[in-house]
Amino acid sequence: MGAVPAIPSPLTPSPAGPPRPSSSAATTFPATPAQAPRPVFPPDAAGAGARRLCPQDLADPACRLGLSLIDVREPLEFASGHIAGSRNIPLDRIGRSALPPGPLLLVCQSGNRSARAVETLLRQHHPAAVADLEGGLTAWQQAGLPLRRRDNAPLPLMRQVQIAAGSLVLLGLGLSASVAPAWIALSWFVGAGLVFAGLSGSCGLAKLLALMPWNRLDA
Repeated sequence: MGAVPAIPSPLTPSPAGPPRPSSSAATTFPATPAQAPRPVFPPDAAGAGARRLCPQDLADPACRLGLSLIDVREPLEFASGHIAGSRNIPLDRIGRSALPPGPLLLVCQSGNRSARAVETLLRQHHPAAVADLEGGLTAWQQAGLPLRRRDNAPLPLMRQVQIAAGSLVLLGLGLSASVAPAWIALSWFVGAGLVFAGLSGSCGLAKLLALMPWNRLDA
């Protein structure tokens, strides 16, 4: 009677090689390191033209590495609220004051004055890259980004303009009704001045209010 062939044990390795892993086993991959935020301008960026940056481009402080922020508003406006780390150089001094080296981001309230400052620097062939903040600080605040306010700063100049202009309009209406109709000209004059300020970006009432004693800033 012939020999019975041996039945291989399930624990005995197959001669064809080691057992293959189950297809249901989880496959692991090496973790990909998180990428650091990239600056909107490299520190050595050259000044070939200008750019407009939106507030979202600058929301992360790490994206501002190597970028100097220049606020071209008046000192009273700057004291009422500005982006942390920015430096105040008013528009009428932007072509005559020393500027920090490297790329610059120019900021104002609405973007009009900063665009004019950019044009000034480009005419002077500024060696570094130049940009301005699209929409200015108005867009910055609408994006929910913070401003730093100087301690004991007076009421923002634009709010002072609104209060003064509204009061003068009401005064003209009241005097025209109670004293003489000609006083309505005061309301017309204030309204025309506000339209001119909106079109030109220059407000005479704001300049007058900036000279008032309560708006003087201590050094």
